[in-house]
Amino acid sequence: MQRILFGIDNLKNVIGTLKVKKVLLVADSSFGFLNIRDSIESQLEKYVFFDHFDSNPQYDSVCEGVSVFNDNCCDAIVAVGGGSSMDVAKCIKLYCRMDSGRNYLEQDCIDTGIPIVAIPTTAGTGSESTRFAVIYYQGAKQSVNHISIIPDYAILEPKVLKTLPDYQKRCTLMDALCQGIESWWSVNSTPQSQAISKKAVEMLYDNLRAYLQGDEESSARVMEGANLAGQAINITQTTAPHAFSYKLTSMYKLPHGHAVALCMREIWPYMLKHLNKCVDKRGTAHLENVLDEIANTLHCKSREESVEMFSSLVDSLMLQRPQSLSREADLVILSQSVNPVRLKNHPIELNELDARNIYERIVQ
Repeated sequence: MQRILFGIDNLKNVIGTLKVKKVLLVADSSFGFLNIRDSIESQLEKYVFFDHFDSNPQYDSVCEGVSVFNDNCCDAIVAVGGGSSMDVAKCIKLYCRMDSGRNYLEQDCIDTGIPIVAIPTTAGTGSESTRFAVIYYQGAKQSVNHISIIPDYAILEPKVLKTLPDYQKRCTLMDALCQGIESWWSVNSTPQSQAISKKAVEMLYDNLRAYLQGDEESSARVMEGANLAGQAINITQTTAPHAFSYKLTSMYKLPHGHAVALCMREIWPYMLKHLNKCVDKRGTAHLENVLDEIANTLHCKSREESVEMFSSLVDSLMLQRPQSLSREADLVILSQSVNPVRLKNHPIELNELDARNIYERIVQ
């Protein structure tokens, strides 16, 4: 069972509790600029640093991380950063006891027992509390899903958000908000996940403006809300807005949260117009009730008003639509790119033609 702690000063006690001898510190390129860097390093007695990966982690980078972990006899991992750091750390844990002479992606996954301590530096992905990771192998996205890679501890330190550029704050915030909403309406939702989603959406939306203006109390609430959104999708997984976003990110080099927000803005109104295509076994009335609850949590009087509010929010955050030099060709690629597995989580049926129509509203 994961433990969530507030405050970076908890790291030393966590390391002591785990009784580890040497840590692999997995961190992205922002680590040297973090206002909690010195605190992290001072609380780790013996560690090896690993940062040889980019924002879309490659399989080869993970292999290098596995080698560093094993060659230095590490027995725990501390992951610091955004989703890429978390993904790399999770895969290192999963692969570090596999046969290094074979492709890790082709081997059976087992719990290696290696503890992970996750310290997120953004309020967005919620990856510090999920069983999912994404890496790329020969240009193709590989989704990793194993319950053992949920970090043992997540340490939330909101003061680290002060170092984030404004655009990154907007993008990661929208990623978290979309996760909370998607989990709420997912066909996999449960009473537990919906309660978590509601709290996440409420905390994120109610503190959005103050957080972007640098308010410390709101920063703490947004970081907690993003973590809750991660906990919710750990139960339900994401739905169509995330499924539609990945190709936008790779084709137009958009940050993930930016792409997800653009997709959510178009998919949400599509849902309201096509409630007759509901595929949730609990029925259309259930979905309508969920959409009403989401609207109410966003302080809107109707489902239609919540859609309009979200669209205005995307505009106010200046998350612009991508411009294409070959729009028709791009639309063909985009409409064929959506992962059908993720669409099975969505409560409204969507096909390739629907995807084409939605992408037409996103890409300029």
